[in-house]
Order: sequence, then C-alpha cells, then structure tokens
Amino acid sequence: MPDTPAIEVRHLSKQYATGKVAVDDVSFSIEAGETFALLGPNGAGKSTTVEILEGYRSRTSGDVSVLGHDPAKASRSHNARVGMVLQTSGESPNVTVVEQLVHFAKLYPRHRDVDELIAAVGLESQRTTRVARLSGGQRRRVDVALGIIGRPEVLFLDEPTTGFDPEARRQFWDLLRQVQAEGTTILLTTHYLDEAAQLADRAAVIADGRLLDIAPIDELGGPEARTPRIRWRDDSGAEHEERTDDAARLIRSSTEPMHDLEVIRPSLETVYLEMVSTR
Repeated sequence: MPDTPAIEVRHLSKQYATGKVAVDDVSFSIEAGETFALLGPNGAGKSTTVEILEGYRSRTSGDVSVLGHDPAKASRSHNARVGMVLQTSGESPNVTVVEQLVHFAKLYPRHRDVDELIAAVGLESQRTTRVARLSGGQRRRVDVALGIIGRPEVLFLDEPTTGFDPEARRQFWDLLRQVQAEGTTILLTTHYLDEAAQLADRAAVIADGRLLDIAPIDELGGPEARTPRIRWRDDSGAEHEERTDDAARLIRSSTEPMHDLEVIRPSLETVYLEMVSTR
C-alpha cells in the first residue's frame, strides 16, 4: 500500500459570498483501498466537500489532494483515474442504456464488460430503453454504472442509492464489494446508516460544516456513546437509567425489584443521532 494517502484533506474551508460557511476547517485522510463514509444531515457540508475533491467546486482555504494531485488543477490523465457518481445527474441523452454505456466504455482502456455491468445495476430489462425515458431510480443506476465503468482508482459516490428499492440497494452493495476487492479507494456519502455499516471501513460525521468525529464504524461516538443503557422502574413507579458495560453485574447487585427492565445497546443510528442532535 502506498505511503501517501489516496485522498488527503487539510484544514478545508468553504465560505460563500453570502457569508454562509459550508465547510469549516475539515481535515481527514483516506488510505489507498479504503472505503470511507462521510455522514451528516442535509446541509452539513458533505456534498460540498466531495465536490471540492472532485474538482467541481473551488475552496476558500485549505489543501486537498486526490492521488497526489490538486483536483482543481488536475489533468485529463488524472481525471481518467477517478470515477464519480454525482448527487444529481445532468440532462438524459436520447440514447439507450446500452448505447450510453458502450460509448463511455470506449473512453477507458480497462473498462468493465457492459453486459455484466447492466446486469449488476439491475437494468437488464431497460438495456434498450432510451435513458430519457427511464424513471428517476433507473437513471440513478445508469449514473452508478457510468461511475465505475472505467475501473477507477478513486471512486466518489454521493448518495449513490437514492431512489433504489431494497433489492436494488443490496445488488449495488454486492457490486461495490467487487469494486472494493479490486483495491479502489471509495469516498461514500449516504443517508442510509446501514449502507455505511455494510460498506465502510471508517466514517466521519459532519454537521454545520464541522467534523464531529472520525473513527472505524463500530467506534464512532467514542466508548461512552456505545455503552449500553439499563432502564427499569422500582416499586414506587420511579424510572431509572444507568450506563454500564456490565449489565449482568448491575442487575445482580440490585437489592430492589427491577420492573420493565430493558438493556439497550446503542446502534449506529442511535450514536449518530445523538451526535448530530447536540449541534
């Protein structure tokens, strides 16, 4: 694995002419071959950060690097090494799904097999349908296919499964695991926490443009946030709650009856919501 991170962000800030600060002194790095999830509520600064890394948006201050290059000054050869699935796509062309993918495949020397890719994104029944006539969810699948058709070294996925039904999302996860196995570095933004848990090695939580935490998925929020909570009522009806790593010891040590006893182990969703709700 290379010593240099595939993606590096140092003290990144973005402020608009209106005075709105979209990204406020954000720093993180992503190693080659790692899948990294950027989590946060709407308006948190996730997409702005990704668009700066893609070279689509300028930054106010800070340094960013993708595969050793500043994306704002990247060459055509650099861009060929990067795949993107933007949050919104442009106008849909008046060509079929297969025609669109065959055209783009010719732009890359190591492209994926078009038929296999169409099957992987669940568009076999729409392969000869014009892209302009697809539903929003089906167009999103075309976006995903175009993002990975060239076997990129770095892949940006900005809310990639928006509009997918549950079965299509799981098919996409299987496809992305194939991409991961090839060593592609992936930066993923998603509102689906189960998607982040399934796919990401690490995650960062961002809110109001600031980075709240960065850690492996099962360590987000720190030890205290992940400590189980014990809830119960005593004989008088009073409610009690304690955090403990040893629920059995606490229950055994009680000298009074514990009614309606619950042991609540915080999920990723619980930890995430507690983090962003305190902002």
